[in-house]
Amino acid sequence: MKKFTKITCLVFALVFCAMGMISCGTSEGFVENTYKIGATGPLTGDNSSYGISVKEGAQIAIDEINANGGLNGVKFSFEMIDDVAAADKAATGYTTLFEKGMQVSIGSVTSGAAKSFGEAAKEDNVLFMTPSASAADVIATGAHGFRVCFGDPQQGTIAADELVKNYSKIGVIYDTSDTYSSGIYEAFEAQMTKLNKTKGTDYIVKTFNKENNKDFSTQVGDLKAAACDVLFLPFYYTEAGLVAKKAAQEGFNVPIFGCDGLDGIADQLDDSVTAEIKYITPFDVNSDDADVKKFVEAYKAKYNKTPDQFAADGYDAVMIIFEAMKAAKVDNVNITASELTELLKPILTGGEFKYSGVTGKNMIWTAEGSCEKEANIVTLDR
Repeated sequence: MKKFTKITCLVFALVFCAMGMISCGTSEGFVENTYKIGATGPLTGDNSSYGISVKEGAQIAIDEINANGGLNGVKFSFEMIDDVAAADKAATGYTTLFEKGMQVSIGSVTSGAAKSFGEAAKEDNVLFMTPSASAADVIATGAHGFRVCFGDPQQGTIAADELVKNYSKIGVIYDTSDTYSSGIYEAFEAQMTKLNKTKGTDYIVKTFNKENNKDFSTQVGDLKAAACDVLFLPFYYTEAGLVAKKAAQEGFNVPIFGCDGLDGIADQLDDSVTAEIKYITPFDVNSDDADVKKFVEAYKAKYNKTPDQFAADGYDAVMIIFEAMKAAKVDNVNITASELTELLKPILTGGEFKYSGVTGKNMIWTAEGSCEKEANIVTLDR
């Protein structure tokens, strides 16, 4: 009888562990008597690579925090709801998370969804630290909004500065239907206007709409005919991969330069693409930095793959919240979301709080919620 009881208890323990009811290693999803961090992101659909990476990176941070005893002995739990990168689903996802007890958030992954999430969170005064939503209006939803990644204007300015240093005729393609791409281009154009007062660098612009244009023959053909010596592609890796392959097909093997949305492009390419590809990123997976190496090792051990920038952003977003909670001396697991927001806002924007992680050192936040840090420009290693 004793043997039967032990086996029965083991079975029940395993069942409850799978349900996240007891502490058996790590669990994903909200758990009672923990600090609850919520998010939405695309876990299915065309942008799922971003959402899955952010979710996995965030979970690595939760695992690390909990393995080290949590905050004053209280652990953390994390839940992400699939929003398919859609604004309406992000809003309903927010409501679901808030009703389940979310106290603080890493917001949403993509810009349109994150803006919707931020607007919903404003009414309840829930602080969010989006890992990757870079459009200018994402954190303009209120004083509760912050981000880890560069904003679109920052990336556009950095791109212009870098390209003018190295090229004489820049071929630009951007997506008029996407706020991320359009926002970067607008900042790029503004910076080029300033730089051309002394530099005189030529740039030629072509556009597309991702909803009805996936061929890119015309854009690539026109920029090749114009003898551009670099392609600037400020949009996401899926369409950028198509451009790269079309350029290779046309024998237009000039360097390709992009922003953080190009992270993931390697999986879209084939052997025909031999052009050098560089992009702006805060995260270099091959860095010798101790924090980066530790994160990469933990991620590989848990997921059996190499983390990308979005995973790193997700990790830092959670760790920033944790460190800010430590700095604010939070000690009540039942604290409301609004109460926690009022403790964290002055910490993040007070000028003394700095965070060094895997996507940057000595990060600071402006009163508007923008993150200031140095950029890395990495060359794709294939």
